[in-house]
Amino acid sequence: MTQDSRGLFSPESMAWRIHSDPSMAVGGVRALLEQALHPIAMAGVASNSNFREDAWGRLQRTGDYVSTLTFGKTEDALALAARVRKVHASLNLDDPHLLLWVHMAMVDSFLDTAVRSGFAITEAEQDQYIKEMVVFADLVGIPTEKTPTNRVELAQYFRDIAPELSASDDAKRVALFLTFPPMPKFLRFATPAAPAWAALAILASSALPDWARKLYRVPILPGDKKAIDLSLRATRRSISTLPGWVLTPPQLKMALERWGVAKAS
Repeated sequence: MTQDSRGLFSPESMAWRIHSDPSMAVGGVRALLEQALHPIAMAGVASNSNFREDAWGRLQRTGDYVSTLTFGKTEDALALAARVRKVHASLNLDDPHLLLWVHMAMVDSFLDTAVRSGFAITEAEQDQYIKEMVVFADLVGIPTEKTPTNRVELAQYFRDIAPELSASDDAKRVALFLTFPPMPKFLRFATPAAPAWAALAILASSALPDWARKLYRVPILPGDKKAIDLSLRATRRSISTLPGWVLTPPQLKMALERWGVAKAS
């Protein structure tokens, strides 16, 4: 991580590398499915959520948050994090224990999906990513001393919190929404957007860790992990062939130019 005004993370950071990888398309959906498995955290979100009224808007804002903290200028990232903390406080959604769950489910999903999708990363770099993401936790008000900083601590965290997790009705509704989100009729019936999204969401649910799949009652068949990993790799390769203007969020385009890596297009 860098304290440079150009951004909290440099192009050499693991956060930058993973968050700009095509595997995030699946990892982001898996993160939402995994986060929904804490019933208290999910109840808080559901009671203050406008998923049904602004489903795509909420998904876009979540993606923008991750992109801004990763690729945005430092002042922009800090300002956005401050606004999020203010909203959390106003809605009584600022319990550090629950915020840590949301954070760790996100980190676990982004990292595990990237690895299984074929992203070239050593074990030391995996630990580095988890350590870098403590910055994300700190910015939403999670005590840094309570935030796992490597794979061993992350695994222990999930073992410790396991008794608190379940697939509540709210979580199942989120899973259903993510698989069959509301779309304009034109997109749903005149384009392949609906089946393509459903396939992506089903792959994300299949890519959940076994403990999460059991909570959702997703069937686990012998040897299916290898087939899922092959699907993740194929999906990552397919997504990587899309034009740059589709793959690259605005924050990353501007960051590439700001850091002198490439000109924004």
